[in-house]
Amino acid sequence: MQQVTVRVPASTSNLGPGFDCLGVALRIYNDVTVTRGGKFRRPLITREAARLFFAHARRAPFSFSVSIKGSVPASRGLGGSATIRLGILHALNLLSGNPLDRLSIFHLCAQLEGHPDNAAPASFGGFTVVRAQNVQRFEVSPRLYFVLLIPDLEIKTSTARNILPSRIARADAVDSCANACAITAAFAACNYSGLRGTFADQFHQPFRQKLIPFLPRAIAAAEEAGALGAFLSGSGSTIAAVTLKNPQKIAEAMRRKIDNHSAGTIIVSADNRGARFLKIRNSSDVPLA
Repeated sequence: MQQVTVRVPASTSNLGPGFDCLGVALRIYNDVTVTRGGKFRRPLITREAARLFFAHARRAPFSFSVSIKGSVPASRGLGGSATIRLGILHALNLLSGNPLDRLSIFHLCAQLEGHPDNAAPASFGGFTVVRAQNVQRFEVSPRLYFVLLIPDLEIKTSTARNILPSRIARADAVDSCANACAITAAFAACNYSGLRGTFADQFHQPFRQKLIPFLPRAIAAAEEAGALGAFLSGSGSTIAAVTLKNPQKIAEAMRRKIDNHSAGTIIVSADNRGARFLKIRNSSDVPLA
């Protein structure tokens, strides 16, 4: 028997105006364990990942089972599906003799996801900027906190994308692009005070308020409590605030603004390692990678 466990971090993506290109890995994890052998019924997300891997790796498919344990909530805009897909891809790659490198596995995950902004930070850790096939990565200091307001409300990515318009005004696009550039510069320089006022966008958040009506109130509450800024995490429903101080105060302020909705809060820092192997078991006692 061969068994591999891969730990994959959650991620917050878009960061407001960085639509489909900016993301940060977070210290919340799913552990994906793949065991080779036997005949098992597997969910669609697993079958699709396996089919794509074996086709690109040019390896003969083999049967396997998957188990997933962890703390990444599903359909909350924290890259839960990317953690599963990436974990399966890395595990199958190791069990197949490592035919693909980490960058190639990232590309497969992004293809499965339909967008790369969660796959990149989950793969490489830190703050990532993706443009087509190119990924740039930057370390994130542990002194920067991410305050996550996680409502008891599932938002499917397909639903959140279908609500977006096909066009926006040029002035809105220019403002949003300027903010995305400012965010990138602040993370690249570790000048986190430069994040203040940069998370506003016109690409997706104004339209997704229809799905999450308390979004603007929660963002305003976070900023009034001292956050550098706040934004809808991915397609939601999680709302993320970024701060260098008083994260608990910010969490409480956000929670008070969600009316009668149930929600939890988590305060985390960034994960700078990305996907990694936790455990490898087989007859040859392969050392941990």
